[in-house]
This record gives sequence, structure tokens and C-alpha cells, in this order.
Amino acid sequence: MSSELLVDLGEDPPTPQLDHLKLSPLEDQQWPPDLSTISKSETDIAQRLAAGSPHLSWDHPFYDIARHQIIEVAGDDNFGRKVIVFNACRMPPHHELDHHKLLMYLKGTLDQYVESDYTLIYFHHGLTSDNKPSLSWLRDAYREFDRKYKKNIKALYIVHPTMFIKTLLILFKPLISFKFGRKINYVSYLSELEDVVKCEQLVIPARVREYDNKLRASLKPTAQPPMSPPRSPPLPSQVFGVPLAQLRQRNPDDDPVPVVMKDTVGFLSEHGLEIEGIFRRSANVTLVKEVQLRYNSGETVSFTEMEDVHLAAVILKTFLRELPEPLLTFALYNDIVNFSSVSSSSQATAMKTLLESLPEENYASLRYLIQFLAQVSSNSEVNKMSNSNLAVVFGPNLLWGRDNAMSLSAIGPINNFTRTLLDQQHLVFT
Repeated sequence: MSSELLVDLGEDPPTPQLDHLKLSPLEDQQWPPDLSTISKSETDIAQRLAAGSPHLSWDHPFYDIARHQIIEVAGDDNFGRKVIVFNACRMPPHHELDHHKLLMYLKGTLDQYVESDYTLIYFHHGLTSDNKPSLSWLRDAYREFDRKYKKNIKALYIVHPTMFIKTLLILFKPLISFKFGRKINYVSYLSELEDVVKCEQLVIPARVREYDNKLRASLKPTAQPPMSPPRSPPLPSQVFGVPLAQLRQRNPDDDPVPVVMKDTVGFLSEHGLEIEGIFRRSANVTLVKEVQLRYNSGETVSFTEMEDVHLAAVILKTFLRELPEPLLTFALYNDIVNFSSVSSSSQATAMKTLLESLPEENYASLRYLIQFLAQVSSNSEVNKMSNSNLAVVFGPNLLWGRDNAMSLSAIGPINNFTRTLLDQQHLVFT
């Protein structure tokens, strides 16, 4: 992975140079269409949506954009930041895509997350002369994204960069601030992304995976990039990535709520309720790994000594995301993503019945978490974290499909369920 841009402020790039920039013959060859449009965990919810779109109903104004799955949201990265994915290979030919509408759809997606730290991953493979937008449009699109969108983006990863994209960025050099330029990283192989995000949670198009394999195969054995590192065997006192039932068995008090949740929620209840943007900021990755190691080694962790509210918030989200089965369980996945079909008057009762079917550890931990988040929300005038904002942050950490993949089609219903749960928690947990 590398960051090679040296950028500064200056005049506009010359439009003739932009319009005559061409793709290489290898980039511009015709590739077979990508068939991996829906992750395995989404096949059930797709039944309730119009055929061909796992995202929006056919009469939605952005249906014709969403159905291509060009833009995805994929949970949190290893630093606790939301991940937005842009798939170039899923862009249809020019005549089939309204690029202005694509820009508005991208802005609408980002609007849900730009108040939080976030990461953007761009899969470049599959951009051809048939589907690439005009470069003057790209220039105008960059200008469209004002400081609101650029302030909290912590990194832009360009996967499988080519000479075309590198040249394009050089031509855009006068438009890109030095500060933003430092956020741009080139990623040559998918395995390099593991330093940033678990690839299993990304819905990576089959074409991109195949291209990555071809790149690896073309290298000499001595030049092979490292594969994704194998997972380390669990430590005897492992806490992260361990089932809740197992953690309860180890607890001498038979407490169904894990110690990580007790530690983080206890600290945040005392020190974090009035922190603006709590749960929206990332934390130092070295500190996150250090705290995880201390928990996994059986050590006592004191967040009071570290005095870092955002570290405790990220540790809580990371613990939830690394559970081998989500807190809301795979068994409730279909019920939750289809929960919008339940009438408003019946939602509290239906939700109460649904959640009472959870294993005891899951139910107790969920109640503990949601009641704490209700405290956070009650201070929203100060911390700016309403139930809707908390749902966007926690929804993807409470439920995901069996294939671990996260995409917009699943995240919307999960976030809506989480917001409703926060709204109705006083009725659900009575």
C-alpha cells in the first residue's frame, strides 16, 4: 500500500488534457458482466423488493442507480470508521446511466455518514471507455463535494490502480488540497486491504477478485505479495471473537453481560455522555490493538487511567463486531430486515416477542447496551447523537448476514430496526 500523491493548490487542470486521457488496452478490454450482485445473506430480503434491485423499490427516484450496486456501505473498518465502497466495474455504459443522478445518490449515501469518521474504498478494475464518466464531469463532481464531505474522510483507498488513474490524479493535482492528497492510498492487492478492513465483510465483485488472482499469478514467486495473514489461535483467556455463552461460563459471577461491555459502558456513562460526536470518531489503531491484547491476555483494563473516551467507544463497537455471531443472532436476520412490514401500532409488541427469543446472554447484553444508548440519546442536544444517529453507528455492529458481508440493501432495514428499538426501548424491555 502506498500514498504517492504530492498535491497543492493552483489553477484548474487543462480540460483538453482531461478529455483526451485514455485507458490502456488492458483496462479497456471487454470483461464479462459481474454476477455477484447480491450477497448470500441478502437473497431473502430481495424477495420483498422489485426484481433486479436489492436496494430500492422500482418507484424510488434512485432505483435506476441503486440497482447496479455501484455504491455500498460495509460496516466499520479496523479503526472504527464507516466504510463506503465504490465499484467501477458495476457502472453500466454511458447511455444506461444518468451520471448526475449517480452523483446525487453518492451524496445522499454519504450524507448519512459524513458526520462520522469514514473510509472510502474505490475498486478501479472494470472502468472502461464504455462506462467511464467524462473527466470534466469528474472535475465538477470533486467540486460538488464540499468540506462537509472531505473533513471526516480519513482515507481513500484506490484498489488496483493503473497508469490511467495515477495520471488522472496528477492532472487533478491543482484541485486537490495537500491535506486531502495525504489521505489517498494506492492498494495493489486485496490482501493489503486487510490492514484496513476485514475483506470478508466487503461485497467484493467476482471480477475484482479474479483480476486480483490474475495479478498475483503474473508475478514471479519471489515477488508474490503476502496473502492475508492467517488468524492467530485464540488465547486461553480470549475475549474478542469469543461466543457470549463461552464468556459467561468463564465469568465467576455467571454474569451474562461481558466484561468488555461492562468496562466500556461504565466508563462512557460517567465520562462520555456529553462528548459531542461520541461513537463517531475513530481511535488510534495501536491503542485499540493494545487494549484488545490486554483483554485477551486476561489483564484488567482501566479506561479511567487512559482517559480516552473515543478509545472506549471504539473498543465497544469492535467487541460487538468481532463476535462470531451478532448480538441479534443469525436466526433473527430475516425477521429484522423485514421488520418494516410490521404496522407501527404493533411494532413494540412484535419487537418484544422477537427479542425475548434471543439466548439469555444476548438478551441481557442487548438490554444493557440499548438502555445505555438511551442515556446517550437523552443528552443529544449536547452530544449530537440522536436515536437515528446512534442507529447508523450501531446497526451494522448488531446484525450482519452469515457471509459477514454488509451492503446498503441490508444496512437500511437493520438501521431502521435499531432506531425503532431505541425509540421503543422503554416498552420493549419492561
